[in-house]
Amino acid sequence: MKSCLVVDDSSVIRKVARRILEDLAFAISEAEDGKQALDACRKQMPDAILLDWNMPVMDGFEFLNQLRKEPGGQSPKVVFCTTENDVSHIARAMRAGANEYIMKPFDREIVEAKFSEVGLV
Repeated sequence: MKSCLVVDDSSVIRKVARRILEDLAFAISEAEDGKQALDACRKQMPDAILLDWNMPVMDGFEFLNQLRKEPGGQSPKVVFCTTENDVSHIARAMRAGANEYIMKPFDREIVEAKFSEVGLV
C-alpha cells in the first residue's frame, strides 16, 4: 500500500483529504505544518505528500525546499493543494520540486486525476 502524508493546518482539509486518499488505497499520515511534516518524513519517507502552502511554523514552500535536500527527499511525489492560484506561485512551486498543483476547494475527481498524472494511482 502506498503512503501519503497530508500536510495542512486545517483539520477539516486533512479529514476530507484522508477520506479521498484512503478510498484510493493510500495509508495516510497527517501533519499540521511543515516542521511536523519534515519530522515525519525524516522518520518514514512517504510515497506522496499533499501539501498546503500557507501554514504556521513552516509553510509549504519552505518545507518543500527542505524536503528535497533530505536523504530520500527527491522520491516523494509532492502535490501542492492551496488557495494560491496565481501563475507565479504555481511556477515557484514547480521550480522548487512540486510534481503537481491542486486548487482548493478540491474533490475526489481532481485529487484522483492529479495523483494519476504523477503515477500514484
